[in-house]
Order: sequence, then C-alpha cells, then structure tokens
Amino acid sequence: METGGTPHDGTPQRPPVTERRLHPVTPFRRAWAPLAVLAGWAAHDPNGAQEQLDRLTGTVLLLGLAVLVPAAGLYGFLSWWFTHYAVTGTELRIRTGLLFRRTAHIRLERVQAVDVSRPLLARVAGVAKLRIDVVGAEKKDELAFLGEREARALRAELLARAAGFAPETAREVGEAPARVLLRVPPRELARSLLLTGATWGSLCAALVVPTVLWLITHSLWTVVGTALPLVGAAGARSVGRFVAEFDWTVGESPDGLRIDHGLLDRTHETVPPGRVQTVRIVEPLLWRWPGWVRVELDVAGSANSVLVPVAPRAVAEAVVARVLPGVTVPRELSRAPRRARWCLPLWWRGHGLAVTGAVFAARSGLLCRRLSLVPHAKVQSVRLTQGPWERLRGLADVHVDTGANKTVTARLRDAEEAARLLHEQAERSRTGRRDALPDRWMTTG
Repeated sequence: METGGTPHDGTPQRPPVTERRLHPVTPFRRAWAPLAVLAGWAAHDPNGAQEQLDRLTGTVLLLGLAVLVPAAGLYGFLSWWFTHYAVTGTELRIRTGLLFRRTAHIRLERVQAVDVSRPLLARVAGVAKLRIDVVGAEKKDELAFLGEREARALRAELLARAAGFAPETAREVGEAPARVLLRVPPRELARSLLLTGATWGSLCAALVVPTVLWLITHSLWTVVGTALPLVGAAGARSVGRFVAEFDWTVGESPDGLRIDHGLLDRTHETVPPGRVQTVRIVEPLLWRWPGWVRVELDVAGSANSVLVPVAPRAVAEAVVARVLPGVTVPRELSRAPRRARWCLPLWWRGHGLAVTGAVFAARSGLLCRRLSLVPHAKVQSVRLTQGPWERLRGLADVHVDTGANKTVTARLRDAEEAARLLHEQAERSRTGRRDALPDRWMTTG
C-alpha cells in the first residue's frame, strides 16, 4: 500500500510511503487472545468455571467450540489485516487496532536500540519479533511477527537511519559486521550458577526448615510439602538463568555492543553507545576463588541490565573498556574511616571509594561486592546526607544520581571529605557533560 499525494502548487513531491504488513503467521498468534481471556477467567475462578462446565451438555459445548474457534480465527485475521507499518523520511509508523485505531509515530533519531527476539515456536516458524527501544518511552513498541530476513533487514535500516544515513542509502547499508568480544561457555555458566549464594541459600533452607518442622510436628507430609517447593525454587532459579543466559555472546559492531543469548528463546539485543549510565562489577563470595565477576548495566530508557553473566575479571574489564571508552577500573579504593564501625559494624569494611579523571567509583557489600562505575558526564545531581549517628561520628554519605533514575552511594565517608567531594564532583560532572561526545550511534567500525 502506498500513501502520498501529488501537490499542485509546484512544491517538490514527497516520496511515497510504502506500508507493509506483518508475517502471515501472525494471525495464528493473535487468535489465541480470546482463548487466553477465557483461560484467565477459569484460572481466576476455577470453581465457577467448573460449575459452568458441569451445566453445559455435550451438544452445547460442541456448538460453543464451533462458534468460538472461528471467532478467534477471525479476530486474529482482522487484527493482522488492520496492522501496518512503514518507514517514512523521519519516523517509523505503526498503525494497529480493529475497533480502536492507534498510530505510533517513532522518531528515528530517538531510536536507541532495536532488539530481535525469536521464541522457540517462532524459530520453528521462521519468524522473529522486533522490539524498538525509544528514548523517553517506558514501554517498547514491537512488531510481532516478521520473517527472520525481513526483521534483520528492517533492524539494519532503522539503525542506519538512527546513525544519520540518508533514507535512500539506509537500506543499502545492511547489517553491520560484528566482532566477537566474549562468549560464555555453557560449562562455566553452569559452574557459576552452582556457586551462587542464592542457590546455596535455597538448598540450605530446604534442609534446615523441613528438619525443624519434623522435630516440631513429626509429620512426614508437612516435611515433604515444605521441602519440595524450596528445592524446586532453587532448581527453577538456576535452570531458568541457565536457559536464559545460555551461549551468551557479546560482540562489537559500528551500531554498539550486541548481545545474543538463550537456549530456547534466542534474543538479539543492542547496548546503545552513549546511553550507559552505570556499570556494576559484581563479585559474589564463592566466585572469588576462580576469579569470576558479573557485569551489569543501567541504560537510560532501557531494560537491558546484564552485559556479562560470568567471566574472568580481566576479560570482563576488557569488555567494560569497550562500553566506557577511556575508563580503567580502579584497583585501589579508599576505605571508610575506622570510626564507621560504630555506624555499621563489620559491614563498614565493604565500602570504598575511588574518583578518577573519568569515573566516580563506589564499592559496597562484604560478602557480595558491587563496584559501581559512573562516568562523570552521566551524573545528573550530587547529594550529601547525614543521619544522626553519622553526624555524631563525623561521617556522611555522598549520593550520585544518574540519568537511568538510579543512585550510586559512597557511604560512610569523612564529613569534610564528603563536603569537598560534593563540590568537586559537581564541577567534574559539568565539565564532563561539556566535553562528552553526543549520544549518537557510532558510524565507523
């Protein structure tokens, strides 16, 4: 379908806009919506649903199915038929709605990430889901489903347009090549999950709680009914993370860092350059012997949170250097004064601070260490707080707020040091924003 008229006043004619539909398999996916409503009602009120089914005869039930199934199919077909998308000179336009029409106008210069996901059934059908992450939008718009080739071609076109390529050349640019920086072996991922504190905590609870209940009640059914959910929770958490983070690959391309992962549902994500607000290096207690760390992100306007699920520290820091160019992870951090032990016994040793020419780095945690790195250019505000016990001991906390609505805190600093840090960090943030590169897609490989 093409839209656009011919002007009669002599002005240049705009190129026609070609509207496209989703993949023909989409109606089958959308036909489940009415059935899902009935399933949700039955799950919410199982007794009422059972009573209603008991009242229906076999003939009435067959007639109901004969009406419901075609109606669901018709709904899926019409919702697909009335859904179009088009790439214009300045925006991605998505028109949806059967009864109530909705048109989304996504400005191309506001696009910060385009992710491709392929659930298991979609992979079998040869289709993919495209999710568009826009600056300032809480919810991602999506196109589900497109053919795999069409999804990748559209993604490449949108990223090329976001990078500033002209409309007539954006389609010819194609998907930028990627250089693999990191691939997490499945065996290493499985070992890291076994050494996670949450897994061992759930297993210990599965041993201790049933034992205590047995000593109190001497009821086998009570013990079994308590132990099975606890063991299941520990296994489900570990298995779920293994399936989601399987074959985790980080690659570098001209449009940012690409992340591919998933055993059943493959997901292709992009970390937008310039949008990373905070990088966290997480080091659980049981990971210190093999020297592993986990790298997490806070990205403005995005739900992306994991960059590296597990890797040796040197490898992880090399990836961090690609996310934050020119940043070196501080090796030495200044600890809180010894008098801080009166405010936070024992755990005061886990807090540290380092400020370099590029980042504000604060560490917290004793058993599970978390080192947060905030580039000075990403600091939105700086605050100093003191509780009554901290004022008594001459201590203060310095809070750094970022553009991802997150806060990094340097706890239990000397009060004079904190006051000086407050003013110096405000100046560093101002000069950092002035000298920072614009938050644009990279245009060179």
